[in-house]
Amino acid sequence: MHDDALVNHDFHCPYCDAPLTFVIDTSQGSHATWEDCHQCCAPIQLEIIISPMTGELEAVLTGRDDDVF
Repeated sequence: MHDDALVNHDFHCPYCDAPLTFVIDTSQGSHATWEDCHQCCAPIQLEIIISPMTGELEAVLTGRDDDVF
C-alpha cells in the first residue's frame, strides 16, 4: 500500500446524518465493505468503485444495511 493510494472520502451517515470521513485504499480495486457510523454505531454499506484504467476513485455508494445495491 502506498500513501498515494489512500483517499479521504467525506459523506453523511444514512441513519443519523452525522458527517463522516473514511480513508479508502484505492489499491484494493472496486469492492464492497461495511463500516459503522462513529456517531450512532449503525452499519453502513459502502460500494467502492475504482477505475480499472486509472486506478482512481470513481464513486462511493453508501446505504443502510437493508438497502440493496
